Amino acid sequence: MSTDISKRLSQLRARRTGISSTARETIAKAHPAFESIAEDVAGPESWESRGTDNQQWTKYAIGSMQAVGKKYTEVSVNTANRVADQLRDRLATVGISAEFKIQGSVPLDVHIKRVSDVDLLTIDKSFYTYETDGVKAKNGHYGTPSGQTSESVLAELRRQVESVLPPAFPMAEVDFSGAKAVKVSGGSLARSVDVVPAHWLDTVQYQSSGRIEDRAVRIYDKKKHETIKNRPFLHIHLVGARCDSIQGGLRKAIRLCKNVKADSDHDIKLSSFDITSIMYHADMAALRAGQYTDLAVLAETQRYLDYLWRNESIANELLVPDRSRRIFDMSEKRAWLGMLSREIDLLLTNVYNEISPGQRVPNQTLDAQRTLVRAAAI
Repeated sequence: MSTDISKRLSQLRARRTGISSTARETIAKAHPAFESIAEDVAGPESWESRGTDNQQWTKYAIGSMQAVGKKYTEVSVNTANRVADQLRDRLATVGISAEFKIQGSVPLDVHIKRVSDVDLLTIDKSFYTYETDGVKAKNGHYGTPSGQTSESVLAELRRQVESVLPPAFPMAEVDFSGAKAVKVSGGSLARSVDVVPAHWLDTVQYQSSGRIEDRAVRIYDKKKHETIKNRPFLHIHLVGARCDSIQGGLRKAIRLCKNVKADSDHDIKLSSFDITSIMYHADMAALRAGQYTDLAVLAETQRYLDYLWRNESIANELLVPDRSRRIFDMSEKRAWLGMLSREIDLLLTNVYNEISPGQRVPNQTLDAQRTLVRAAAI
């Protein structure tokens, strides 16, 4: 962790501002309505007035937990919708009827602005698959299979997406290198958008419930020429419901980890999905206290990450929220967990030093620091 708190606060503010003045000017010329939104979110935020001038680490910790402003989130959604509108029209000219869904951090409200891309599922409506054990499948609802394969349909959708995006956004950069997504960024776009080709997969649960959270998609891995089952709406539903049940503390913990990762001097490659899945298993009773004091969220985040680091066998058994795989499915993730845990340890210590000058004990244990920080109201 960088010990330069001024630098870290500057980076946090830059993320929450979202774009440079040059980029804002370019976007505003193309989309005049954007400028008024940008001005509304450019000023100081409420977290910046929390604590005293001598509590800069505390401000950073609290600011890192806060949700992105509603208007700024609207910019992210509107940018994704602009890309969707262009894709819809241009794909239609080559005979592909598509629909679009935003997945990932933005609809879950754990995005941290500039470093959070918008994930846009681009779904071919003409093709879907289904699980044969479902009630609709058993009742013959789906009729005769088309004879096409997921791989062939999504390979063609990926090819057409790559073809139509550059002329749709000639001033933007289009990156074709991703296995599962085509990234379009810059130019008149206020956010980077990851376009993810997909088709629907009607699961057993969806065939009975009809609920969107039970419906899956298959996404395409261009490098492996294979498709992967994914349940993004179930993930959003499960994490959102758990967070809502404790009045917001889970989302705060996820945002805190993501901001600390973004400001780390180390290359912590845990994805947003990984971080969300890890904190999903933290102590919800402890995170519930975040509705009264944000620093209780820091305390529980530090405790839980440290616990997982010290208990490798327990960490290795943890599943992602939809239970489709283990979180720590790559050996490298343990090292990244350790990096993140140590960053949060240092943040806790710095906050402890700021809020307890009269109570501070040299070489105090992390457990004792955590106890004091948890109870502090700033």
